[in-house]
Order: sequence, then C-alpha cells, then structure tokens
Amino acid sequence: MEAGPPGSSRPTELGPCLSGQRGADQAASASLQSAARAQLGRHPLAVAAVLPAGGCGERMGVPTPKQFCPILERPLISYTLQALERVFWIKDIVVVVTGENMEVMKSIIQKYQHKRISLVEAGVTRHRSIFNGLKALAEDQLNCKLSKPEIVIIHDAVRPFVEEDILLKVVTAAKEHGAAGAIRPLVSTVISPSADGCLDHSLERARHRASEMPQAFLFDVIYEAYQQCSDYDLEFGTECLQLALKYCCTKAKLVEGSPDLWKVTYKRDLYAAESIVKERISQEVCVITDTKEDNKHVSHLLEEVLKSELNHVKVTSEALCHAGRDLQQIILDQCYNFVCVNVMTSDLQETQKLLSILEESHLSILYPVVVVSVHFLDFKLVPPSQKMENLMQIREFAKEVKKRNIWLCGLLISYPQDAIKKPRCKATYLKTERKKIYMEGESDDLKLGLSRNIFSSQTRKSEVSLARSITYDLKHLALEQFNFVP
Repeated sequence: MEAGPPGSSRPTELGPCLSGQRGADQAASASLQSAARAQLGRHPLAVAAVLPAGGCGERMGVPTPKQFCPILERPLISYTLQALERVFWIKDIVVVVTGENMEVMKSIIQKYQHKRISLVEAGVTRHRSIFNGLKALAEDQLNCKLSKPEIVIIHDAVRPFVEEDILLKVVTAAKEHGAAGAIRPLVSTVISPSADGCLDHSLERARHRASEMPQAFLFDVIYEAYQQCSDYDLEFGTECLQLALKYCCTKAKLVEGSPDLWKVTYKRDLYAAESIVKERISQEVCVITDTKEDNKHVSHLLEEVLKSELNHVKVTSEALCHAGRDLQQIILDQCYNFVCVNVMTSDLQETQKLLSILEESHLSILYPVVVVSVHFLDFKLVPPSQKMENLMQIREFAKEVKKRNIWLCGLLISYPQDAIKKPRCKATYLKTERKKIYMEGESDDLKLGLSRNIFSSQTRKSEVSLARSITYDLKHLALEQFNFVP
C-alpha cells in the first residue's frame, strides 16, 4: 500500500462541494447534512471507502482507461474522489489502481489537492482489486498505515455524481443489517437466451432491480466474505452484496438510489457527464463592477436583465472597489462565472484585480472559471482602433490565466461615457459599435476561436436596451460556449 503524495493528510474541514441544488433543494440538502452530523456525532462510526479503479475500459473504445478520461480537462476519477472526500465522516479513501497507473494517480491527487487518499495496487479482476483494498484497511496486515473501520463503503471510480444523502443511507442501513446497497428500477426487460440463441425466458421487470453503487458493509462481514471467497467468485463475480449473502449469510438492505448513480461506461457517457458538470457549475453568475454610484447605472441594469434572461441562474453583484468579505463568500460558495464591467476605467486594471483574487482563491483547481471583461469606449474621444490596440493585451492575460483553468473573454462596447454616467438621461440617438472578441488567444479549443463579430447600427437605445444588448452578447460570446446554455 502507498499513501498519497505530500499534502494528502486529513483535512480539518469539508472539502469543496459541487451541487446544483438551489432554494428549497439546497436547504433540504443542508438539513440532511446537519442530521448526518448529529447522528454520527451521537454514534461515532469509523467509516472508510474503497474505490476500485483498475479497469481498462474496453467498452469505452478509447486507449485511456475510462477513469482517467478527461471531463472539462480533468480526469473522471477526480470528480468521484471529490464527491467522497467532501463527506466529512468518511475517514479514509483507498483507491485501488494498477501498478502501471500508480504514478498517474499520484499526479492527479497532487494536482487537484485531494485529501485522505491512500493507493493500493489492483488485482487482475474487480473482486481481487476490492479484496486488496480491504486488506489495506485490515488490522492484521503488517506495516498497515490505516486503521480498521467499522463500516466500509465500496464505490465505483466511474460514478462521479454520488451524493452524501445516499452514502448516509447505505451506511446507516449497513450498520443495522450488515450490508446495504443502492438499487434502481430496471429500464429494459431482462431476458435469458438458450444455448442456440433463442429466447429461453424473461424476467418480470417490475419484480427486479438494477444493482448500483455505492454499497456499504460492516467491515468484518465483507472482509470475512472475501477471505472465504472461492477462486471462481474472485475471478468471475461482480456483485459484492452476493458475496456477503453467500459466505456470511448476511442479507443486504436495498436502498432506492437516485438517477445520478449511473456509471460512465461508453464514450457517449463522457459527453453526458460533461453536460451534468456544466449544468451544476452554471447555477450562478456574479456581476463585478468598479462603481456603485447609482442603482440605475447600466452595470446594475445589466444585473437585472441577466436575472430575467437567465431565469434559471442566480445572479449576484459586487463592487470590486469594495471587494472583501462579500466577494470572498461568493467565491467560497463556488460561483464559477464572473462578468467584470469596467465603467470608470477603460484599461484592464479592474479585470486584473479580479483575476488576481480568483487565482489566490484556488477556485479554478477543480472547475474552470469563466470571466467576461466588459469595456466601454467613448468613440467621441478615442478612435475604436486605438482603444482596441490597447485592449488587445488581454490576449496575453488570457493565455496566462488559461494555464490556471480560467477562461477569459472580452467584450468592447462603443458608447458615449456621458450617456453611461448619466443614466437618468432619456434615450438618445447613438451610434454603437460592439466588438465581440474571444480573448483566449491562439487556442481553437472552443467554437468561436479567434473569430470576431463586429457590427454597427444607428438606433434608439435606452440604458435598459443596452443592458439587454450586452446580455445578448454575453450569452452568445462566452456563456453558451462554456458554462451557460441559454
């Protein structure tokens, strides 16, 4: 057994949380976690998890084992580890990987700052790998660096969306019954073919269930089951609950699971998983301004329009000049999308300040952060070409912060400053020129690449219509390309 790399010691607080729940759902989740804390506080349990990750992913059809396939440039297994380590009452997480992937796994732990992880070498089959993980937790092993738990959770490395509530349910049921596992209704009818390839019989779908993960066991029960397990079961078996029943006469309690427990198996599942991650990190956008002079200012109107246009998204605002505890709290709450509106200044100082705050927060270690920098240009004073030239240095910033998983985009609005700063003025005839520029640099990773969409119009615009116009650009410039899909 190998411990994780330096920095993998047990954290003193919860790890970062990924959750798409809002409103009542979020309150219910918080209430459940409080109940879990109270319950486990009254009856402290030593809980560990074993994560078999030694598969080669033959059904995926790609050379990389599926647990290491990237989702938004981050390995799939990292999402699963995050889901487990953010559960404070899981004491140790044992990841079982092949010897050839041991260094890869160590680098993932170090890069994404995972905690409480220990590595064990996998066996040639699933059951042998799980057995190796259990051995690492047993007290009877020489040089064992882990303590024996009362309950052990077994989960798949390629089921990244497991939530704390189902983990708590199977652990609680396992403590009472000795074993427990998540189940889901069958989607398709199961049939049994005969030796000649014809239908022999079919199962009544309503009476059967699909076995899912996670599963939980009293450690002594499942460890004894594996110690008594036949070579045939170790070689060809796939169901841990069956081993507990067969070798320890322990009937597992079956717990209804959520639809998010599905297993990433095929290549198309990677795209589905990516969509779920994008949806979950697109639940909030923060509008950062460099002024709070007037609630009717176009930057604050932008906030209101964003709320109406992106009605499924929480929109907050903060003045960068007063950035402090409020902005830090927004970052702690895992907001991954920021619109930095530069009104009082036409350079990149405010955007640079925001980028510095985001980098120092390490928010982008686990998920990509999108920053859209909005700049207003008074075309009466400065030719657009001149200001564009000055602002093009944002490309260099974008290249640099991209290395730290921050995606920087720019939006230049040609608009008279006096109209912006005097929002009570009635609408006037304005010549506006909006330049939408993808500032990421030389990369062609995203669809827009370096393309520009430049247009002019002679039209009657109010502050609200300008805010709507900016919202349109934001939605189609950056947000639909990355975190938001209108």
